[in-house]
Amino acid sequence: QVQLVESGGGWVQAGGSLRLSCAAHESTFRIITMGWYRQVPGKQRELVAQISFEGVPTYADSVKDRFTIARDTLANTIDLQMNSLQPEDTAVYYCNSAPRPLDSWGQGTQVTVSS
Repeated sequence: QVQLVESGGGWVQAGGSLRLSCAAHESTFRIITMGWYRQVPGKQRELVAQISFEGVPTYADSVKDRFTIARDTLANTIDLQMNSLQPEDTAVYYCNSAPRPLDSWGQGTQVTVSS
């Protein structure tokens, strides 16, 4: 059973914005720190943002001041607003628990930023 479903990716020009959404289909996700990760072929998956149960966000330096993570505990969703996108942000984006992800991952959502 798929427990995490990511959506909202797409193609955008440099400087543009996208909003990703993660639907969590397991109640445990409501009460743990959740994060957004990204991965490009040949590289390790990178945690770019996380948000605690209390709503406290933390960002990787590479996305700080450009990305905003938010969660709706009632709806059990975790969103990632991405502004000022750059080609180096191109990746498949996933959500999962953070900073230690569960073994099971969703299908991810592709973000492509052209220069």
